[in-house]
Amino acid sequence: MNIHRRKFITRTAALATGVSVFSVLAPSILHWSAEVTGLGSFAPATDARAQAVVPIDELMKPGPLGDMSEGSEDAPVTIVEYASMTCPHCARFHTNVYPLLKKKYIDTGKVRLIMREFPLDRLALAAIMLARCADKSQFFPMIGVLYKQQTVWARSKDPATELFKIAKQAGFTEEKFNSCLSNKKIAQGVLDVMNKGRDKFKINSTPTFFINGQKLNGGLSFVDFEKLVLSHLNS
Repeated sequence: MNIHRRKFITRTAALATGVSVFSVLAPSILHWSAEVTGLGSFAPATDARAQAVVPIDELMKPGPLGDMSEGSEDAPVTIVEYASMTCPHCARFHTNVYPLLKKKYIDTGKVRLIMREFPLDRLALAAIMLARCADKSQFFPMIGVLYKQQTVWARSKDPATELFKIAKQAGFTEEKFNSCLSNKKIAQGVLDVMNKGRDKFKINSTPTFFINGQKLNGGLSFVDFEKLVLSHLNS
C-alpha cells in the first residue's frame, strides 16, 4: 500500500485543502482528549450502578451520520454504547460480552444495541471512520475485527498498513481507504456525536452505556448486563 505513516496521520480525516481536520473541526480532540482520565478510570463490574436517567428523547436523537444499531427498533430494552476504538475495555466488551448479548437478547428481539462514537485519540477516529465507510452490513463485523485485533493495529509503528489489512477484508480498495480518511463529512459527524455525548450526557470515559436511559460506566461482564437487562424486561 502506497501510504506512509506520516501521510496516514495527516490523512486521518485530512481534507482536500490539505489542512488537518483535527485543527479545523475539533480542536477539543487535541486538548481535551489528553485530559480525559477514561482509559483505566472505570468502575469495577461489581460496583456498576445505574446513575441518573437522562432524557430519553434527547438520548435517542441520532447524530448527523445516523445511528448504527442491531436488534429490533421495537425491543423493550435499548442499550446505547459510547465507545472508543482504541479503548481496551471497549474491546473486551465487544469480544467477550457482545457475542453473548447478541445471541441471547439482541437476535431474539429483546434488546436493541446502538453504538456511538467517542474517539479518545486520532487513531480511534481513523478506525471508526473506516467502519463508517464500510457497507452498513459490514459495520458491526468490521468493528468486531478491529477490536479483536486492537493490540496489533493500535500499537503498531505502521497503523496505516495494519488498518488497511482489516479494511481490505471489508472490500476496501486503497483508493476507498484513502478517500475515507479524507472525508470531512464523516469526521465531523463522528466528532459531533462525541461532543454531544461529552456536553449533554457528561461522558468522560469509555465505554459508557445507557440502558433505557440509565447511565452506566465501566467494563461490565455479561452477568452484569444480563441482570440489568432482565430488571428492565421484568419491570
